[in-house]
Amino acid sequence: MQIHRLEKIWLSIGIAMLIIFLAIVGISGFAMGMNPPTSDSAHGRIDPTKVDTTPPFDKPGLIQAGDNLYEANMTAYLFSFDPGEMEIPAGSTVMFNITSKDVVHGFSIVGTTVNMMVTPGEINHLSYKFDKPGEYLVLCNEYCGTGHEVMQARIIVK
Repeated sequence: MQIHRLEKIWLSIGIAMLIIFLAIVGISGFAMGMNPPTSDSAHGRIDPTKVDTTPPFDKPGLIQAGDNLYEANMTAYLFSFDPGEMEIPAGSTVMFNITSKDVVHGFSIVGTTVNMMVTPGEINHLSYKFDKPGEYLVLCNEYCGTGHEVMQARIIVK
């Protein structure tokens, strides 16, 4: 089988670009010290089997961290959020810390830009300022099993 001269040139260019790409990925990944995050809770990881005994998720709830600043430590599990209801004053900023005990869940607050995936073993962080009073519905937007449609919580802004 005869390969045309132009095909050989394009094949050589393609192989050369592949080698260059792999060299760049290898150098940036290994030589420059880029590593995945460590496995401790200070860096956003937790043992999903020990969520109930690991602070701050051993006592989930809303904690006032300052003037109009709150920290919500939440867990998602088997078609529920804990806590299921929280009350805050209007104009408050809530820093959400949430993890899952069992499977992948979603965390979405209807009418806001809050939307994240809750993965077992990962601590997810997000903050949002609630300017308007009202009742906000928190929904799981990742299918998590047969009772998924009843998985919800409420945030009441007064």
